[in-house]
Amino acid sequence: MTFDLETAPHPEALRRVAIEPLSRVEGHGKVTLLLDADDRVQQVRLHIVEFRGFEKFIQGRPYWEVPVMVQRLCGICPVSHHLAASKALDQIVGATVTPTAEKIRRLMHYGQILQSHALHFFHLASPDLLFGFDTEIAHRNIVGVAAEYPEVARQGVLLRKYGQEVIRHTAGKRIHGTGSVPGGVNKSLSPAERAELLSDIYRVIGWARGAVDLVRRLHEAQPELYEVFGSFRSNLLSLTGPNGEMDLYDGKLRARDADGKLIFDQFGTARYWEAIVEEVKPWSYMKFPYLRALGPEDGWYKVGPLARVQNCDRIPTPFAEAARREFLDTGHGEPIHATLAYHWARMIEMLFAAESIKELLHDDDIEGHDLVSRGERAERGVGVLEAPRGTLIHHYRVNEDDQIVRANLIVSTTHNNQAMNEAIRQVARRYLDGRKLTEALLNRIEIAIRAFDPCLSCATHAVGKMPLAVELVDAGGAVVDRLTRDGC
Repeated sequence: MTFDLETAPHPEALRRVAIEPLSRVEGHGKVTLLLDADDRVQQVRLHIVEFRGFEKFIQGRPYWEVPVMVQRLCGICPVSHHLAASKALDQIVGATVTPTAEKIRRLMHYGQILQSHALHFFHLASPDLLFGFDTEIAHRNIVGVAAEYPEVARQGVLLRKYGQEVIRHTAGKRIHGTGSVPGGVNKSLSPAERAELLSDIYRVIGWARGAVDLVRRLHEAQPELYEVFGSFRSNLLSLTGPNGEMDLYDGKLRARDADGKLIFDQFGTARYWEAIVEEVKPWSYMKFPYLRALGPEDGWYKVGPLARVQNCDRIPTPFAEAARREFLDTGHGEPIHATLAYHWARMIEMLFAAESIKELLHDDDIEGHDLVSRGERAERGVGVLEAPRGTLIHHYRVNEDDQIVRANLIVSTTHNNQAMNEAIRQVARRYLDGRKLTEALLNRIEIAIRAFDPCLSCATHAVGKMPLAVELVDAGGAVVDRLTRDGC
């Protein structure tokens, strides 16, 4: 069987099937399948059909506007862009961020992790997991979950609400706040805000532990499905702290191969381009990153919860670390590459975020007043953190007039681009090849993509790479001339 992500023989003779739009993901995308006369899959591609030109149109803007501007990339993970940009600009203003500023930012970030993971699992993913992949589409949604599992749906809503309240108190509002600025933050918590968040945090931790238990039981009920669905081997990439611990706000890059062996460790983010290369392909607005040391064929990787939970040596909170160890035991000493395992890892991270919020709320620094610092000016800054979906990189250059002259953003979904295509390939090979296509079978493609929790609107920033076709048509409707650019 010919099955190639890049090329298919004689595509003009093949039947094209499109899944458009992809449902229950953030942003707009589609999948195309090319099938022969026997319904055998010849090619599968994930296309990101949005275009967002943030890297270009922030050029010329004063650098201090950027943390507020770039979060407009997304309404789901704006805090991640807000903080990554601020971290990059800390370097440009020469800041040594104060303890209060760092802890407020961390609190904001863990509120973001909590609300985003809750939103994805309970609202977007749980209908497939609770009802089964073949359930009638009219029932396989959050309304169905609320009807049959009202307490699960309620806790999902309240977990997200709590994360949003953390963001509101630290950033000024729930979406597109302004709390983080170059060099620090513009507010700390008041005693009343701190008390309000403390009043609910232990119940939130309990719900998060319940979510970990729920997804664990779902895996244990159908191990043959959860271990093989969309499974493929790949490298792993994430930040880790100085002692190998999970750190979602700061750290250095660590990469492992598919067997779990270290490729590099404690790689400084300030020169990330020496470790990561971005490749452009003509059929998607999203780039294809790979590890420079391994090259484009072997160097692609996964990021996000499944990578982070396995890439770190420990999680520095007790309940999440116990959950991580239980999760790793299912791999029997080998890395876990099952695509659906992303959900289990995601709930472990949600628990870690809840525990981290509790610890920060008990730290008196979050009511401090030393909020901003400045130092020796620089022309370049790189900010890296672990967003809900994976490693996020913001890189800026600023001129002597305080204007942004260059920007490069590598977002989590871009890192996962090849991995998502590979997951689609494995699902198509196992479930679709040679069969008559039905909605339930095509839903499996979406389930594989959804496991990565992609943010498609965040991932499409390339400028000057857009495929373009221009036709000159005469008054009678005939095409006189046609010019194309393939995007490369």
